[in-house]
Amino acid sequence: MSELLQMAKDLVEAQATSRSMSTEEMVVSLSEIHKALQGLAAGGENAEADENAPAVTRKKAFGRDKVYCMICGEGMKTLARHLRTKHDMTPGDYRKQFDIPRSQPLAAKNYSEKRRQMAIDRGLADNLAKARAAKGRKTRKK
Repeated sequence: MSELLQMAKDLVEAQATSRSMSTEEMVVSLSEIHKALQGLAAGGENAEADENAPAVTRKKAFGRDKVYCMICGEGMKTLARHLRTKHDMTPGDYRKQFDIPRSQPLAAKNYSEKRRQMAIDRGLADNLAKARAAKGRKTRKK
């Protein structure tokens, strides 16, 4: 007797002890429970096969306000730290696993724009240019 059929039989026996059931009711109940258990078993096998499938689609993973991890589905502003801490994975490995192009940032669009604007407001680009120019003058004098 298969394991699922044995489980179904045990369930029907438990039902029959708690209330009176005709033979026909037992047969119908046994059939329904066995079919339900088979469906659950098949669903469990499919879940294991889909384990490597992404939790979210690539299109949904990269939003304006959040970036969703394709492994666990968690949403955040940037993925790099999450990948290192939760999944022990580098962004490069993540890109390879899900075939994400290098041109696709692993940060939310609004977050990147906000950080860019902060850098412009603080004059970081001008400061960098000045520092590079000063460094260039020092190396030429030697």
